[in-house]
Amino acid sequence: MTDISGCWDDVHREAARLKPLHLRDLFDADPHRFERLSVRLDDILVDHAKEKLDSRAMASLVGLARAAGVEARREEMFRGEAVNVTERRAALHVALRGAGDDHIPMAGGNVMAEVLRLRERMLGFARDLRQGRVASLSGEPFSDVVNIGIGGSHLGPLMATRALAPFHDGPRLHFVSNVDGADIADTLKPLDPRTTLVIVASKTFATLETMTNARTARTWLGDAAGHHMAAVTSHPAAARDFAIDDERIFGFADWVGGRYSLWSSIGLSLAIAVGDDHFRSFLEGGRMMDRHFRTAPLEGNLPVVLALIGIWRRNAMGWPTRALIPYDQRLALFPAYVQQLEMESNGKGVDRDGSPLRRPSAPVVWGGCGTDSQHSFFQLLHQGTDTVPVDFLLAARPHEAPGAHHAILAANAVAQAAALAFGRTEAEVRAANAASGVSTDDIHRLVPHRTLPGDRPSTTILYRQLDAMTLGRLVALFEHKVFVEGVIWGLNPFDQWGVEFAKDLAQQLLPMVQDGAGTEELDSSSRGLIAHLDHLGRD
Repeated sequence: MTDISGCWDDVHREAARLKPLHLRDLFDADPHRFERLSVRLDDILVDHAKEKLDSRAMASLVGLARAAGVEARREEMFRGEAVNVTERRAALHVALRGAGDDHIPMAGGNVMAEVLRLRERMLGFARDLRQGRVASLSGEPFSDVVNIGIGGSHLGPLMATRALAPFHDGPRLHFVSNVDGADIADTLKPLDPRTTLVIVASKTFATLETMTNARTARTWLGDAAGHHMAAVTSHPAAARDFAIDDERIFGFADWVGGRYSLWSSIGLSLAIAVGDDHFRSFLEGGRMMDRHFRTAPLEGNLPVVLALIGIWRRNAMGWPTRALIPYDQRLALFPAYVQQLEMESNGKGVDRDGSPLRRPSAPVVWGGCGTDSQHSFFQLLHQGTDTVPVDFLLAARPHEAPGAHHAILAANAVAQAAALAFGRTEAEVRAANAASGVSTDDIHRLVPHRTLPGDRPSTTILYRQLDAMTLGRLVALFEHKVFVEGVIWGLNPFDQWGVEFAKDLAQQLLPMVQDGAGTEELDSSSRGLIAHLDHLGRD
């Protein structure tokens, strides 16, 4: 087996070679840079020619991936082995989008039969509700559906429902996650409890925020609650205890992680919104990316290439953050979705064996929608003191009628990537100002302010159109990217103990916040905050 330390050394040597060079230099040196540094899967193009790397650097990164055992770990995941080592569980989100002829084993058995049974039951309920066979207590069709969840049980369905808005022909969908009472109050205020279905989506059916909102919704529904509530959970007994009928409890396996759960019954709200055909297309898109990820050579494997770019940015170049900018309004929530996926998965400080990591792991992921972002934080990206790599997403075709909108959108996306890479030199500023008739004194004064350093890296992901299949491919693309990065860092991307600890601590502090007593053992800051909350609440 190749020495992984030596491979890391190779990567850092390539970085040292490239750091003094500007992206302008790299493009000048290789007129075929785009052809060498772009990969495709059908209509999806990943252009990483504007990254601060070249073919030699990519070869060193591929060598690192092989030495880290990416191919072997990938097979372990697809075989249903317990790749989630701390919880001794498989991570078989790939099975959730599997087809009837797939054989995906776990603990000696094929999980697909149960996956398909749960899927068809969930889709059947969604279909019956859309067609009015599942109706309100009064017999009227449900006009509105409220999904109550948090984390993956909320953000996944919300992101996907917004992304597939052109195909939304079911009841109106609403989403509640925050335990702040304002969230559920504002959501329920315009709705009619006589024609509203509430879905409580919680893996454990015990999450404090979700169950607090669920109890508020149950009170709001009144006598109709028993008929107007459904549950999606891995613990059906808890849903029964909440007085939800068995016919309206939809399960999924406990090996389904929250941030990977959209493919499961957690997608019930999405299926209600867009129907069977589009939901199945979403699953098929995920399967397509799974097949590519499992079989394509590392050099041309889209998730692997994106992961290697992430490793290069974080570890070779030392950039601690990155922006994700979809030039696609309906993907406005995709940065938040990927933020959870990456930072919850790879935001770890120890390896699979519990030893401290030897190098930084997940970057801070953030972003917003183009072109709005250009008029807010892009100033920092262009001229700020820190380099922030950017990932752009762009569709070639809009859903709306052809016109100026999409051409302007696409021109802005390409322009931003070019401006970040190549910048604007002092000579270019002087020439442009002189051509505009600016005085010599003003030119001299303005040059440092109007010069852009460039050499800011970006990758552009281009696809034909945002439909259900494309969304499935994009979500699976980023899932597998995160997995590969986790393998290379040597960590477990499938647990989230930091989140679990903070949740447990909130449960412990809740009685103290409610009555202001029992805080003697707390630190002075927490004790003082609780006391002041009590004071202001009573004042």
